[in-house]
Amino acid sequence: MKRLKMLGLALAGFAAVLGTEGTAIMAEEPIIIAHRGASGYLPEHTLAAYDLAIEQGADYIEPDLVMTKDGHLVVRHDPWLSDSTDVADHPEFADRKRVIQGMDDWWSIDFTLAELRTLKAKQVRPTRGTEADGKYDIPTFDEVIALAVKARAEGRDIGIYPEVKHPALFTQSGLDPTAAVLEALGRVEAAGVPYFLQCFEPAWLKSVEGKVKGPRILLIDGKEDAPNTPALPLSLAVAEGFDGVGLYKELLVSAEGHPTDIVTRAHNAGLKVHVWTVRQDQVGPNFETVEQEFKAIFASGVDGIFTDYPDIGIAVRGSFDLMKPPADID
Repeated sequence: MKRLKMLGLALAGFAAVLGTEGTAIMAEEPIIIAHRGASGYLPEHTLAAYDLAIEQGADYIEPDLVMTKDGHLVVRHDPWLSDSTDVADHPEFADRKRVIQGMDDWWSIDFTLAELRTLKAKQVRPTRGTEADGKYDIPTFDEVIALAVKARAEGRDIGIYPEVKHPALFTQSGLDPTAAVLEALGRVEAAGVPYFLQCFEPAWLKSVEGKVKGPRILLIDGKEDAPNTPALPLSLAVAEGFDGVGLYKELLVSAEGHPTDIVTRAHNAGLKVHVWTVRQDQVGPNFETVEQEFKAIFASGVDGIFTDYPDIGIAVRGSFDLMKPPADID
């Protein structure tokens, strides 16, 4: 009953933002961001997963950026490697395993790009098939950029939404993520590929102010009404001059299961709002299906949604388009 109650509340909010004639709820159509590519179907952060996301019609593909020992940007969700690659199956790298920040694993900063090229990607989430494990390489950011440039040349309206992961860790390790990211984004800009730049570390995001042309998005975790969480106030994003926030989806729901006003407050502060992450195999606790969850989040007025299943997000977004009045005919 709680799930159905939440759905009713969400859809009531949806009805409230429709015009009296049942017109569109949003001035601009929210973007669908392929979270780590179409990662619900293929191993995350592989060129195949990004390519599938583009084929499915995603507006942006999201590469997470970590660094190699020799200073290259490669695409992994984390700097540790055991959960997303077959590194544990390589005896030649057994002695590379070590503890960093209390975690015993293999780390990207201990591998050259050439060494990482010998690894293969694998499925991270146990709810998904492993048929494609071992088929795909670990790509560089350059390769993802090239994929987007090629897709745009072929008529696809695709952008890139990189997340810089753990920049402080890489800096402490003697690497320079800032220089590498700025150099790569310079080529993205020169190629005319639209992009957003996101990070959980506000100090790093602030450090590139005036050095990038794309909007800077501060990622915010946790629930605002819960004690001892890492949630950051919207006022920080405003004070630091960021362009938007990437909100954990549970920030849209109170502890009692009611919609919060965080999207309205963010918009009133001039911030874009992108929400993460909607998954078919991990539906939010207040919903019966992923389609219901998409509808409720769209209804909250967000500017974009991160999802592992871009095709489903696009289909649900299309159902909103059906409510738009026909264009005037001259």
